[in-house]
Amino acid sequence: MMTKILIVDDEEQIRRVLGRLLEMNDSKCTLAANAAEARECLNDEDFELILCDLEMPGEPGLSFIKYALAAYPDTAAMIVTATSDPEVAKTATEIGCYGYIIKPFEHNEVLINVANSLRRRHLEIDKRIYHEKLEQIVLERTADLKDRDEKLEHSLHDFRKAMEGIVNAMALTVESRDPYTAGHQRRTTVLACAIAKEMGLSKEAIDGIQMAGIIHDVGKIAIPAEILSKPTGLTDIEFSLMKTHSQVGYDILKEIEFPWPVAQIVFQHHERMDGSGYPSGLAGEEILMEARILGVSDTVEAMASHRPYRPALGIDKALAEISQNRGILYDPEVVDACLRLFKEKGFKLE
Repeated sequence: MMTKILIVDDEEQIRRVLGRLLEMNDSKCTLAANAAEARECLNDEDFELILCDLEMPGEPGLSFIKYALAAYPDTAAMIVTATSDPEVAKTATEIGCYGYIIKPFEHNEVLINVANSLRRRHLEIDKRIYHEKLEQIVLERTADLKDRDEKLEHSLHDFRKAMEGIVNAMALTVESRDPYTAGHQRRTTVLACAIAKEMGLSKEAIDGIQMAGIIHDVGKIAIPAEILSKPTGLTDIEFSLMKTHSQVGYDILKEIEFPWPVAQIVFQHHERMDGSGYPSGLAGEEILMEARILGVSDTVEAMASHRPYRPALGIDKALAEISQNRGILYDPEVVDACLRLFKEKGFKLE
């Protein structure tokens, strides 16, 4: 079945170029010159994705997108604009846009961002269906008190399998966008779990760290692919966009009923002990221990591995970084456990 996409832009050439490009890639496109036309199109048929300009005669693009996402919650939306203002990007993300394509755009950039937005839409629909099924399971199990113990065990098994399936799908979606960091989430998770075990955390806490670690960068699904794979340093605007991934990850995960605070761990993994981190500037004990552990692991893995804009710095520099900032950026107990793993117990990132 072809993907149905609504393109809203007051520039006819832009509408037609996007329409032709996407229709060459198994999509059916409907074109609208303004928000009023687009509202009529939404009344006539359902769309999987809306690509919308920001500045148009009449109703602004952000206002239309806000309406469309509220009225048609199964429809995804992306902004297509010549504006490169980080505040606009932040606002677009806050109202639920999945992507931000800046004109003039490359054809491959459009196709990658559209594909990733559609993947994220499917994930969120699957998440909602999962919740509905879980509620139905609970209702069915409650109604049948005679076999409640056996059925409860089966429900919990179904719950775990469904949860793991969604999480793994999210992880694969993020890694499929950026071959340079493929495996980053997995390696970060392995190290974070090893640190937690070295610190003597409970199995329950370690399970939560593992689940959060596997998808700690899921919010990067909203970051344009060309920024993720840029071979040079990021501009201030690009870095501002990159920093939104913690919030986006939290927004994706917050409604999933994990047995652990997974959404908060993902939200806080770039917070720092002195309050200099993001997105909330939390400090010290305000930061979950699981997030402090993931933050150290994420830093070590990122510095030790290759990135598009630099070669791998190596594990020695990574360990020097956390040592120098022990108690400043990073939790002292977490840093000490990480250093013991590498220097005394032969741990290696693989």
